[in-house]
Amino acid sequence: MLFITNRAINEPLKLEVGRKISFDPANNQSGQSIYFCRRNGHNDYTEIGSANLLHELRVSPAEQVLVYIHGFNNQPEDDIFPRTQVLQELFDSCQKNLVHVLPIIWPCNDQIGVIRDYYDDQEAADASAFAFSRLLERFVDWQKKNSLDGVPSCLKRINVLAHSMGNRVLRGTLERWGQYFRNGEVPLLFRNSFLAAADIANESLERGNKGDYVCQSSRNVVVYYAADDLALRASKVANDGNVINKYTSRRLGHSGPENPNLLPLNVYRVDCDEINNRYDSPKGHAYFLKDDNGQPGLVFKHMLKAIQTGRVDVDDAQQRLTVL
Repeated sequence: MLFITNRAINEPLKLEVGRKISFDPANNQSGQSIYFCRRNGHNDYTEIGSANLLHELRVSPAEQVLVYIHGFNNQPEDDIFPRTQVLQELFDSCQKNLVHVLPIIWPCNDQIGVIRDYYDDQEAADASAFAFSRLLERFVDWQKKNSLDGVPSCLKRINVLAHSMGNRVLRGTLERWGQYFRNGEVPLLFRNSFLAAADIANESLERGNKGDYVCQSSRNVVVYYAADDLALRASKVANDGNVINKYTSRRLGHSGPENPNLLPLNVYRVDCDEINNRYDSPKGHAYFLKDDNGQPGLVFKHMLKAIQTGRVDVDDAQQRLTVL
């Protein structure tokens, strides 16, 4: 399994293709160095470098890439790699060689305490955005270099699935990319951006706000939300209690967008309130995978069709809304 991370490693920072690397689970330092790696097995990782990883993606039989950005309080072996594997198996069971799932791993705390971890992970998510903005610029430079060297460009469509606080990472990454590399605007990079149980403020995607970069970079932006998502209820309370904010901060993945009339026309809303606990009881937070019988869930099927067709199924085309 290929993966990219800015987690601090135990080895020297300098790139060394082929070396074994390791991570300290208790170290949630948001490094500005990015490591392009292969997971060979449990806690067995090899650094392969950006050129090799991008080449493998370019020549792989998969038609498209799905970048997966995990949420708060997730660890590689306990949470991220198993979930990536489930996603890959679900896609392969529906259509072989459609999607290659590529996890982007940012540093989370190691469950020292949920409340403390939450605030620490917010800081780690924000700090990681700087590193991953350079990752996007490196990808663009790689495409340009291939063109100049006569190497075929990578024509695979790219999608992104951000879960929970991973949406904070995605939003910040695109904002930093536009700010530092792209003169305030970002190019169309993603076919679909799936924002699942997004732990960001529910007005984020409105024009002129921080999440507008997500809309600029995507053909389709799909917001999956559920009012009885217990994790985001707790997140709302945590953000309301922030002495800096001093205002109520509803979460995008909890209530959906604040004012749909202020959204760009490529944003679609999917109300998952009726089904989220069916796939993730009792929290109702990670509901984009499979059911208890191992079959693809409704949210996964909805994402799958958007990846296959480039179009988002909705019940109400005018409101760009569907209820699962």
